[in-house]
Amino acid sequence: MKWKEYQFGVQTGLPVGMGYFSVSFGFGAMAAAQGLKALDATLISITNLTSAGQFAGLTLIVAGATLWEMVLTQLVINSRYALMSLALSQRMGERIGLLPRLLIAFFNTDEIFALAMARVEPLTVPFLLGLGTLPLIGWTLGTLCGALAGSVLPVSIRAALGVMLYGMFIAIVVPPAKKEAKILAAAVLALILSSLFAWVPALKTVSAGISIVICTVAAAAVCAALFPVREEEEAAA
Repeated sequence: MKWKEYQFGVQTGLPVGMGYFSVSFGFGAMAAAQGLKALDATLISITNLTSAGQFAGLTLIVAGATLWEMVLTQLVINSRYALMSLALSQRMGERIGLLPRLLIAFFNTDEIFALAMARVEPLTVPFLLGLGTLPLIGWTLGTLCGALAGSVLPVSIRAALGVMLYGMFIAIVVPPAKKEAKILAAAVLALILSSLFAWVPALKTVSAGISIVICTVAAAAVCAALFPVREEEEAAA
């Protein structure tokens, strides 16, 4: 029974694993273009499994940010995973120990969470572990292949890969922003705040890590006040 649950989880996570390979290829190529070794980029992916957090972390590494700035930025960007993990725990069909909880929390990305919550039956540990297996493999191998490819590419192409991060974020934000004014407002507000930190002389002295945290928290707080989500809407979602 447990093996079948694990197999079903692996089959369910196959599309996510394939998608993660392509996205992490870009991360690996960018990391190589910024001077990171292929092994270092691969270790980052195999121990993190968080796209937005890794791209933001890479930006901070290149900017020479401090360790505390890195920790604070990752805490803010990845705070949603705490709520997602709580939601998964409510769907578990059995009590589980500490180690399985830690493994499930590690695998809990946005896409894996969506697939897990879409399951009608109670969630099991083998299913969730199987669900995260191929995404982790795809994310890690994609990073390795991208870093190896990026390390042998000409300097001009590696320099051009610097815009890949911004293109990926645009591809993530634009489609939902076209459908919902709330998302568009949050994106525009974050853009304005980021521009202020880049152009206003008094704000230029703020480090990259702190500015990311301030823009993220400020945009989220303003939009939460302007566009509160009612409990009925949360239940329907």
